[in-house]
Amino acid sequence: MSAVHLLPAIDILGGKAVRLAKGDYDRVTVYHDDPAAQAQAFEEEGALWLHVVDLDGARSGMPENIAIIERILRKTLLKVEVGGGIRSLDTVARLADAGVSRVVLGTSLVADPAFAEAAVAEYGALLTAGIDAKGGEVAVAGWREGAGVAAEELARHVAQLGFRHLVYTDIARDGMQTGIDPQAYVRMAEAFGRPVIASGGVAGVRDIERLGEVAGSIEGVIAGRAVYEGALSVAEGVRACEEATRAADAAAVAANPCGMGVSSV
Repeated sequence: MSAVHLLPAIDILGGKAVRLAKGDYDRVTVYHDDPAAQAQAFEEEGALWLHVVDLDGARSGMPENIAIIERILRKTLLKVEVGGGIRSLDTVARLADAGVSRVVLGTSLVADPAFAEAAVAEYGALLTAGIDAKGGEVAVAGWREGAGVAAEELARHVAQLGFRHLVYTDIARDGMQTGIDPQAYVRMAEAFGRPVIASGGVAGVRDIERLGEVAGSIEGVIAGRAVYEGALSVAEGVRACEEATRAADAAAVAANPCGMGVSSV
């Protein structure tokens, strides 16, 4: 299986690295005035991936912080996953040209399915479906609106469109350090047909270890507030993800011993 990665999060609002509590733009904590410097710090601590959200863009529907994202890419060797306000092929193209590793489509999955379908047809593995949910219902427009669509139903749909990656955010837990619900990600992975990236509620290394117990359903773990406030270091998060990968590999071999030695190339 593929490795489980830690993705420290940088949410950009007003040019700064922030976190929102439960997606509430009125409950903002600023953690760094320079998102690029924060990205460099994460890289120095051992991160290989970075999850970036343009919160201004998520709210307005137009990307507003691409210049900052481009600076992060110039200043680090991190693989960067970007979401927030990406609702045109021109925006996807600009981010691709800048060198991002993945582009997350969220609101457009529901609001403009024709664009989402065209984007995945043209950019394939570059694209990630971003499904944010409250109580199992998809939320859009910077989490301010309910879409009236079940999260698992949308996961099945985007898999049919050709998306190969999916970030699932449990909004009720996001930014709250309340701990995660591993089974929520198992259900999403079953609906999607592939492992998913878990987001929302990571309070410390124990949560990553708990996700490690279902690592066959997990491709990555996004951590934000816990990292900024010292409850989880990037280094220990990376180590926990590496251990989760080993555990999942061992489980896969145990489940299919006849597959040992068979090349996947």
